[in-house]
Amino acid sequence: MYEGVAFEFKEMKRSHYHMGMGVERRWLLPLIASSMVSLIVFVMAMIHFGFCSRESNSADVFHLKTIDDSSGHYVESDIVQLPHPGLPKPPRIAYLISGTKGDSQRMTRTLQALYHPRNHYLLHLDLEAPPRERLELAKYVKMEPIFVEAKNVHVVGKANLVTYKGPTMIACTLHAVAILLKQSKEWDWFINLSASDYPLVTQDDLLHVFSYLPKDLNFIEHTSEIGWKEYQRAKPIIIDPGLYHSRKSDIFWATQHRAVPTAFKLYAGSAWVVLTRTFLEFCIWGWDNLPRTVLMYYTNFISSPEGYFHTVICNAQEFQNTSVNHDLHYIKWDTPPKQHPMSLTSKHFDEMMESGAPFARKFPKGDPVLDKIDKEILGRSNGQFTPGGWCVGSSIGSRDPCAVRSDPTVLRPGPGAKRLEGLVLKLLAAENFRAKQCK
Repeated sequence: MYEGVAFEFKEMKRSHYHMGMGVERRWLLPLIASSMVSLIVFVMAMIHFGFCSRESNSADVFHLKTIDDSSGHYVESDIVQLPHPGLPKPPRIAYLISGTKGDSQRMTRTLQALYHPRNHYLLHLDLEAPPRERLELAKYVKMEPIFVEAKNVHVVGKANLVTYKGPTMIACTLHAVAILLKQSKEWDWFINLSASDYPLVTQDDLLHVFSYLPKDLNFIEHTSEIGWKEYQRAKPIIIDPGLYHSRKSDIFWATQHRAVPTAFKLYAGSAWVVLTRTFLEFCIWGWDNLPRTVLMYYTNFISSPEGYFHTVICNAQEFQNTSVNHDLHYIKWDTPPKQHPMSLTSKHFDEMMESGAPFARKFPKGDPVLDKIDKEILGRSNGQFTPGGWCVGSSIGSRDPCAVRSDPTVLRPGPGAKRLEGLVLKLLAAENFRAKQCK
């Protein structure tokens, strides 16, 4: 069934690419519209079916591992729970969690809230963080038994210098993508987060909903109407000293200005993205010269993470119709917007829930709203992982339910899946999906 959704979506793309080649325009638009309606209805039905089925399979038998409290080693038992045979296999997500000096504890907390054995995680503390902090983070990853067994959490040892507003930010992201591509051939989507981000759904919720999505959908907020950014970001020429120096400093401004490029059209949007493996292979391996050409342009562009991926995907015919115009984040801005978003607190909790977004930012360090999210949404205790279908241990007292684990393909979606499902279906609705793609 899942293959049918992906095939229908790809067929629509192929029809759109070949407009006018054997099919008259007056027949094409109704065809696309009817196909989109069918796709959305199908996805809605499948997500609801999977939600009910995954909740009803708790009585099956499964194989699990436990941690022996005395030795710290894993002990296998004979009781096993198998996922429902009619459900699609959950995807895998590759995460980049980045931070700077003083962020190691926040990154650890975010990692615990996001962790799932099927996913891959790369942690990057930039060069401004002292070596001791980076070593402590690496030691935690190396000593955590679950990470050791799954081998899916890594810390960037040779940190990058990241200059605020400079191209070293996008260079760091591309570096992380290259590492993740080398480490595993199995992940499907890449998500970049900072230490000030936090999840609003469990990974079971996220993987469940994404199980029913075509694997060529890229969630990236973008627009070609860049307005004031043309004069304040596109035309000025800047130099990022982080490309040449080993110490952090502000960007340099050149006195000259440049014209807007004519070889490709500029797009801008959110720096936070959910991108497919296929699109990122296109950016890294570059069998087409477009990603390299755009990257050279953005080397002297202010806040390049807010434009690089957006410009590449919207100028590449192969990918421009795969974009969903949303960054899957809840972000609160002042009116009029300031340079940075508002800091989220408990007063924003209800709005965060109503948004349906799986992530939110920007959270102050240790704000009580994070404890509220842990307790009411994620169901996790301090220092423990967010429970999922792979966690079958007892949670009595201070016990970590994830100390006893089952098949990681078993998902137990909760209310967060319903909220995310509502957002995704809204984004895929005919009036939003095609109408808000690259123009």
